[in-house]
Amino acid sequence: MSRYRSKVFSDDNIAPILKEATPATTRPPAVLQIVPSLVSGGVERGTIDLAGALVAAGWTAYVASAGGPLEKELVRNGAQHITLPLASKNPLVIRRNGKALAEIIRRCRIDIVHARSRAPAWSAWFATRATRRRFVTTFHNAYDADLPLKQRYNSVMARGNRVIAISQFVGEHVAEVYGVDPDRLRTIPRGVDLARFDPRRVWGQQVAELAVRWRVPDGFAVVMLPGRLTRWKGGLEFIEAIARLARREVCGVLVGEAQHPGFRRELEAAIERFRLADRFRIIEDCRDMPTAYMLADAVVSASTDPEGFGRVIVEAQAMGRPIVATDHGGARETILPGTGWLVPPRDPAALAIAIGQALALDDDERAAFGRRARAQVASTYTREIMCARTIEVYEELLFPHVNRVREYEPVSVVA
Repeated sequence: MSRYRSKVFSDDNIAPILKEATPATTRPPAVLQIVPSLVSGGVERGTIDLAGALVAAGWTAYVASAGGPLEKELVRNGAQHITLPLASKNPLVIRRNGKALAEIIRRCRIDIVHARSRAPAWSAWFATRATRRRFVTTFHNAYDADLPLKQRYNSVMARGNRVIAISQFVGEHVAEVYGVDPDRLRTIPRGVDLARFDPRRVWGQQVAELAVRWRVPDGFAVVMLPGRLTRWKGGLEFIEAIARLARREVCGVLVGEAQHPGFRRELEAAIERFRLADRFRIIEDCRDMPTAYMLADAVVSASTDPEGFGRVIVEAQAMGRPIVATDHGGARETILPGTGWLVPPRDPAALAIAIGQALALDDDERAAFGRRARAQVASTYTREIMCARTIEVYEELLFPHVNRVREYEPVSVVA
């Protein structure tokens, strides 16, 4: 178990801890990933997956964050966690974090620092400049840059020796808005764990038990929108779309943590207004998403603003579920003809029509959809491909004179 797991670094305790942690002279390369926290979300999931892949490849993996429930999984993967208040946007805290990170980099002999969010990226940038270490960033979305101050704040993500974009959509934004040239820019889509998101590993009894816990009416089709309960995820449009469906035996389900109690109350008011209380559910705590996807007859991603990638879409496809998403951002890359439906954003009527089409699939059509969607994920959007390509970026920086030609084999899937 990592000595760092429960430590909070400060001026008083950082030096003795780091002195103990100084690695030996002969050592594998060391990577320090930096994220605000390890609570939940796609950024955190990708961080943990990559840390595990680094350890499996013989590297040394560190993650610095403000901590959270996912720390335990990180440590189980063989990585070490360093607790710093990296979720803070306070300029003074960012500066202090930068000094602490510089000391960590020197003592732990970090070779590459990889920042995945803007506030901690500023701390990481200060630290890598002070220590002359290689700096990698990942753009997880096309950040708003309508104001000069906001663009300045975002610009740290474009300062890496390598800049990773999680989709072509994000990569085009990074090149156009921040002027990142092709020599530094790499597009690496996010990936899912096909061993976990495998419909063959979910038993019918699990699905039946979940339906009972969620109080799904007998004989009703389930349409699910997974994602944090924030306005831009399209929950209000989803509720109206369910109300517009000609088919009445449909149970709508929102699955995700409420970020603001006031918005949850707004969702509940909309459910009441459309008289859906008997066939609509809000589930904030779901710890078994593969089973939740198998309960769903259709999955929806109704984001009102473009998402950089859209993890829900690929997870649903991996589980062979019909998916309906809004037509912008990364969804245009992950939903191809025959693997789902794209509809205009903020258009509940169009969303209802597409959901109706997904529910109207017969068994053979549904099976064909599932095979195509899962095969696409296996060929392009796996955790293994994402991690291998990211490690290749690290190797480019550490071993620039080594020529490598790599092919990433798709994961085999059983229809």
